[in-house]
Amino acid sequence: MAKEKKTRSLRIMNMHIPYHIVMIIWSFIAAFPLYFLLINTFKVKKEIYTNFFGLPKKWTLENYQALFANSDFFAYFRNSFLVVVISLFMILLLGSLAAYALAHWRTRFSRVVYFFFVIGMMLPIKIATIRLLQIMKALNTLNTLFSLYPVYIAMGLPTAVFILTEFVHGLPGELYEAAYMDGAGRFKIWYRIVIPLIRPALATVAIYNLVPIWNDLWFPLIFITKESSKTVLLAVTRLQGQYTTDWPKVLTVLAMSALPVIALYLTMSKSFIKGLTAGAVKG
Repeated sequence: MAKEKKTRSLRIMNMHIPYHIVMIIWSFIAAFPLYFLLINTFKVKKEIYTNFFGLPKKWTLENYQALFANSDFFAYFRNSFLVVVISLFMILLLGSLAAYALAHWRTRFSRVVYFFFVIGMMLPIKIATIRLLQIMKALNTLNTLFSLYPVYIAMGLPTAVFILTEFVHGLPGELYEAAYMDGAGRFKIWYRIVIPLIRPALATVAIYNLVPIWNDLWFPLIFITKESSKTVLLAVTRLQGQYTTDWPKVLTVLAMSALPVIALYLTMSKSFIKGLTAGAVKG
């Protein structure tokens, strides 16, 4: 019996070896850009042009020292952080409320509303850039972070509603019945029962929207010209001139701006994977 189990384990392990090899190769491919990004932040400007793919001949921290000596970087970082945190909070708040309502409001009109959100996933918001610029100008929010919040919230809501509605719809009806019998209202049920049970889905929505919001350059470039309101990626354009570009400092800013995204993904990766695979296996 023990020999049979050992043979079966070896067979299963041999079956998984090709998958592990593919994943290892893919991991190296995915890590190459990050490797080149990091090693070039420790080079001087001249060496980047002569030795871009190799390790630095002389390691230097001049780029990081110059970056931290410029206090504006922390202002840009703060602006990006505020935009991401506030936008994600509103996306999760409004998305979970809409999902809770649509999961229990089963009428023809509710299906129309749900279809309206699904259409929002198909249409890129950038096609309405000119109209959005006119709206922000009318609201007198240009050159402020307030011009970015509604755009990013509208950009993330369709995906949030699409994902969260399915999660809320899959919750057992007995939970709601028990809560109603205990005298809980709809808002209390949403806050005390629904939100804790859909945390993996909330983490999935947060990470899914975090990257495009943090890395967006299009709307800050159009809406913001004021120096104190610029985001991190918009500030990178300051280092790019018409005839020359300070690539070591550009790569250093990009490396520093990538750290929060990588850190958040690593801390929430389990919830992210759980949210993506939930419902894949039934029974």
